[in-house]
Amino acid sequence: MQDQQRTASDVGTVPTRMKAVLVRSYGDPGLVELAEVETPRPGAHQVLVRVRAAGVNPVDWKICRGELWLFTGFWFPLRLGLDLAGEVVALGEQVTRFALGDAVYANLGFPPGSSYAEYAVVEESALAHTPTTMNPVEAAGVPVAGLTALQSLRDLGGIRAGHRVLIVGASGGVGTFAVQIARAFDAEVTAVTSTRNLELVQALGATRTIDYTQQDFTADTTRYDIVFDAVARSSFSACERLLAANGTYISTLPSAELLVQMALTSVLSGRRARLITANASGLDLAYLANLADNGALRTVIDRTYPLAEAATALRTSESGRAVGKIVLTVD
Repeated sequence: MQDQQRTASDVGTVPTRMKAVLVRSYGDPGLVELAEVETPRPGAHQVLVRVRAAGVNPVDWKICRGELWLFTGFWFPLRLGLDLAGEVVALGEQVTRFALGDAVYANLGFPPGSSYAEYAVVEESALAHTPTTMNPVEAAGVPVAGLTALQSLRDLGGIRAGHRVLIVGASGGVGTFAVQIARAFDAEVTAVTSTRNLELVQALGATRTIDYTQQDFTADTTRYDIVFDAVARSSFSACERLLAANGTYISTLPSAELLVQMALTSVLSGRRARLITANASGLDLAYLANLADNGALRTVIDRTYPLAEAATALRTSESGRAVGKIVLTVD
């Protein structure tokens, strides 16, 4: 009986149809629609999750706009959503680390994503148990932004205690996690944000702040071991003078200049330019869950929307004015 419960074909009370957000054509993110589709079934190494909340990320509205067509193609309808939190309702035959009913969260990986839905299939390797200190909305805000911040600072920047770290866009989805993760590594954090968010980033652990509405952060005289441009608003050439002799500049978006600088600095000693592409890692999500459960990490929620209002959520994200994360709730 236990083996039967583990099979992918036995989904218990899971309905055969579900609601999901679909993109019928490229264009205005406000044109996405909520439709009924077939509920997916997990493969041998996959888990079916009942989605309780789904994080909204800039990549979602960029998919809608057709900006990532090289990756998503033209096979419509497309599905949206990389972040989710929920509970396990069905298991593939080879899944060993999770059980029915487990509270979990994940980054589904790109492309294409499918967490804007009532159910989603997740690779076991991308899944982790949610932090016990977070509800589903808070947990759903972590995966993409939290993994981007962690893998940028730890893997690309080689962050360690005593490092001086400058975080540009410190009040955004990625930036709020980057401030906290850098502090968890005992780094000295300078956060670049606007006047209205200075108190927020200080509360998250920033040891120093720069109000970009009052001061050009690239004119700062401090030398940093890591400059993390979490909103891709600057460039390596503009920030190079801020870097220590072996410092690293990290951006979240590619550009022609950045790719050239990456190639050049990869073969030269000294300052380096890097581009982060976050990996969907269950192990890293478990690491972030441990930080949260130890009081070192929390999710800053800008606002939530029901799944039926995904179009509004996408437009809010596209505005660039969100502080922290936007999350969809799935009833």
